[in-house]
Amino acid sequence: MERDVRLLPKAHLHLHFTGSMRPTTLLELADKYGVRLPEALTGGEPPKLRATDERGWFRFQRLYDIARSCLRSPEDIQRLVRETAQEDVADGSGWLEIQVDPTSYAPLLGGLIPAIEIILDAVDSASRDTGLDMRVVIAANRMKHPLDARTLARLAVRYADRGVVGFGLSNDERRGMARDFDRAFAIAREGGLLAAPHGGELSGPSSVRDCLDDLDASRIGHGVRAAEDPRLLRRLAESGVTCEVCPASNVALGVYEKPADVPLRTLFDAGVPMALGADDPLLFGSRLAAQYDLVRRHHGFTDEELAELARQSVRGSAAPVDVREKLLSGIDGWLAG
Repeated sequence: MERDVRLLPKAHLHLHFTGSMRPTTLLELADKYGVRLPEALTGGEPPKLRATDERGWFRFQRLYDIARSCLRSPEDIQRLVRETAQEDVADGSGWLEIQVDPTSYAPLLGGLIPAIEIILDAVDSASRDTGLDMRVVIAANRMKHPLDARTLARLAVRYADRGVVGFGLSNDERRGMARDFDRAFAIAREGGLLAAPHGGELSGPSSVRDCLDDLDASRIGHGVRAAEDPRLLRRLAESGVTCEVCPASNVALGVYEKPADVPLRTLFDAGVPMALGADDPLLFGSRLAAQYDLVRRHHGFTDEELAELARQSVRGSAAPVDVREKLLSGIDGWLAG
């Protein structure tokens, strides 16, 4: 009999802030603030998206921005983070690194520093309430000026003792060269933060190489397109760089036609460490455990292999030694049980 993937202890390393919202919460907040949501966000089904062309990516971003505009008070932020933690706990997550670009929330929350503090306070209290170890990855937007990224990197380092563990780079990787952000990433790395830029999703293997060469990435957000380059796969495997792979998101955004096309087996067999992630459940309709289920159903991963994926997620995380050991022994217990 198959073991329940929700009971498999795991770390969640690729989850965006607004994108982690429950659809029901979005409807309630939109109602509260009189925000008219497009049908794509009210239909009860994930919106039909295709981000492989400019218009499709713009539409995805627009839906995300509309959802984000419904987060207007510290209470809204607290609710979002608490509910996200509850969902993750139900899915077997024992460590969550939630990714946020605080500049996007600053206008409604009183400025950049208040926004960061409100987010970190919310993470802190959700962690206490749910028992889920949670941390934050602060991400710059590659569509904005690299100087903005440097400001964010300095702030991220300043809040390292309050729960910030990493620095990311999100949005359309077809725009803004990785090397433009090298200074920001150097600031983050020198401050002890994990470098985790997005790459190898909408663009091919070269964008993963750029993240390694120019930003000295220790993790890659997505990274699946590395499967197209055997030498790059070897490099990722040998350097132990974890790819935060989000299979449901890849299909929802049209990077791959169907779940079976996501090259999970290629990455896994090449020895590339992976951490399965949900990316934006609000828009893609599935959370963390569903990614493990997808890998089992469409790629024939055995329970032993699923356990190994969970181990890789823990090893790729910023979790301290005691948390890692607890999760790893829980994974062994799941297999034995």
